Amino acid sequence: MSSELSSDLGFKLLHVGVAVPSLAPTTEMLSTLFGYRVISGPFDDPIQKVSVNFLTTSVEDKVEIELIAPSTGDSPIASILAKGGNSSYHLCFETSDIDQAVVHAKANGCIVVSPPVPAVAFDGRRIAWIYTRTRQLFELVESKSATKPVE
Repeated sequence: MSSELSSDLGFKLLHVGVAVPSLAPTTEMLSTLFGYRVISGPFDDPIQKVSVNFLTTSVEDKVEIELIAPSTGDSPIASILAKGGNSSYHLCFETSDIDQAVVHAKANGCIVVSPPVPAVAFDGRRIAWIYTRTRQLFELVESKSATKPVE
């Protein structure tokens, strides 16, 4: 696929996801060491089987940190943590057209791990997960302006 199509999808880095066994200790550490504060959360997402906090240092931050802890024993995060502690494990890109972004990813050899579904963390905006040939996990989230009103 051409880079022209990529720019048509309005990709923008939104957050870095970090898997943690529990939200509170890492939230406190990031606050104490770097001045991060919770701007959203904590809340549970039963679809993703996780608990989440979003942190930033100020309104000027361009990229947030998302702390993700398993909320159930069968959470996908539990298997990531079992491999060795806290882990930065994904980058999240916002897109103006999540459906076309998934098509674009598949056309470029990505595996769609999870097709677009609503996410609690984004007030019902849809997210999708893709895995690249180079073994990287990316989350896609539809932009607020792309969200279709519920009829």
